This record gives sequence, structure tokens and C-alpha cells, in this order.
Amino acid sequence: MSVDPKYWAEATAFGGGRNGHAKLASGMLTVTMSSPKELGGDGKGHNPEELFALGYAACYLSAMRFAAQSEKLGTVPDDASVNAHVGIGPRSDGGFGLKVTLEVSLPGLERDVAEKIAERGHFICPYSNATKGNIEVEIVVL
Repeated sequence: MSVDPKYWAEATAFGGGRNGHAKLASGMLTVTMSSPKELGGDGKGHNPEELFALGYAACYLSAMRFAAQSEKLGTVPDDASVNAHVGIGPRSDGGFGLKVTLEVSLPGLERDVAEKIAERGHFICPYSNATKGNIEVEIVVL
């Protein structure tokens, strides 16, 4: 499989990594990073899992919209949403790993249509493709 990138994002982390800062090369966003209290940090900043959840939720919602339109599956309502839960913890074979649950809300759509759109969105979404085989991702259509 090859990818022909049409866009590159660039960010830099500096200081202490999880307990430092991160910024976009564009200068449009700088974030104070802090490990969550559950992992021994002070929880006064943001963490990579929060940023991953933001990105995955937005990307997956866009992928569902793209799938619905391009595959003529129906119209994703304006009030559709994706709630991404990203968990981090020790892996049974060492190191740390992530686990994701995506809660999909497609108000007004028949359940079978909503499930098909969610399924096709998961196939199209670059985050889903990047995590495939690496991170357990559960999709829950509400």
C-alpha cells in the first residue's frame, strides 16, 4: 500500500514530552502538556490521548460524511457527532498501549443506515486505517 500525501501537518514537542509543551509549525496552536493524575501527573495540561481523541473524532465524523455522500448511503445529519474515548494503559506483553471507543450519534437515521455509514466511515478514516491491527477500536452506534 502506498500513500500520496496531499497535506502534511507539522508539530514539535519540547521540554519534558508528556510534561512539556507542543506546538504546531503554523503557530496557530501551542499546548501545555501534562500527564493525567491517573498516570502520576498533575493533570494541569493536556495529554497526547486527549489530542488523539480530538483528532480521531473529527476525522471519523468527516469520513462518515464522505462515505454517506460518495456511496449514496444517506445524508449525515447536521447534528451528528462522534465521541472518542481513548484509553492508555500497560500492555500484557510490556510497554503501554491504547484502546479506543467511538460513540456515533446519527440522529434521525434508521439504525441499519447509521451502522452502514459508521462501518464505511471506519474503512475510509485515516485514523482507523493507521490504528488497524495496532489498537483495539470499538464502534458503538447510539
